[in-house]
Amino acid sequence: MTQKISAAAVTILIALISEAPLFAQSTPYFQGKTILLVQGREPGGTGALRVQAAIPFIKKYLPGEPVIVTQFMPGGGGRKATNYIYHNAKPDGMTFGNVGSGLIANAILGSTGVEYDIDKLIYLGASNSTAQYVFGTTTKLGLDTLDKLRARAGLRIGAQTVGHDIYINGRLFSWLLGLKEPRFVTGYSGPEVDLAIARGELDGRANIPDTILQRSPEHVEKKVMNYHAVIQIPKEDRHPHPAFSKLPELESFTKSDKERKIMTMFRNFRLVGSPYILPPGTPAEITNLFR
Repeated sequence: MTQKISAAAVTILIALISEAPLFAQSTPYFQGKTILLVQGREPGGTGALRVQAAIPFIKKYLPGEPVIVTQFMPGGGGRKATNYIYHNAKPDGMTFGNVGSGLIANAILGSTGVEYDIDKLIYLGASNSTAQYVFGTTTKLGLDTLDKLRARAGLRIGAQTVGHDIYINGRLFSWLLGLKEPRFVTGYSGPEVDLAIARGELDGRANIPDTILQRSPEHVEKKVMNYHAVIQIPKEDRHPHPAFSKLPELESFTKSDKERKIMTMFRNFRLVGSPYILPPGTPAEITNLFR
């Protein structure tokens, strides 16, 4: 017997199908899609290399193995990229970001240019959190003792952008080591800072020991740089290489409880690592696919 289906029943059926969760469909959500990964940094640096190493695994474990393309958006130590993710990225999983720990520090400290709410961003995790930073100057200057370092006025210290991890570290080293009238020069990528030092445009920088050993081993092997102090995060996490393992920890130069508290705050901020983020409002189903 043939049954007639009313127009109302058809309408209800279509509505139910259209309202069914996207993830109940058999086709993987990301299949055939291209995802944009916005990085809050210049290309070529340590952060970019970490992301480059992670991309094949992110792609592999996202359902449908989408294409992932990267856009570098430096500015404000990650503020520009985070603002973009917060205000411009659609909450559909097609755009996510990776920025440095300045994401949290800049917001909590009320830095200018922060146009996002850290409590509304969605955090996916970070591939790094522990770290060491060292401060070095070119050996051409002959600053092989702390007394000589402190006596030299107007050292030109290079970094990426104001608010970048390396910039903040350079400021912290300069302050607690008691440098005389240091000048901070920004606008470089990480590798460009090294080139500028080699050309005599800069005198020193903060850097990551593992980056030095991987990208510029001659700085250690040929003693191109003199290294003066180290920041260890956590404080007990000493780098195993002999060029860095015996350096004085920066906190040993603090002279007041206020300075020690600032060092503790800095370490806590840096333990955030370089998080991957999604824009506010991204559905839990999509967020869980990334996690």
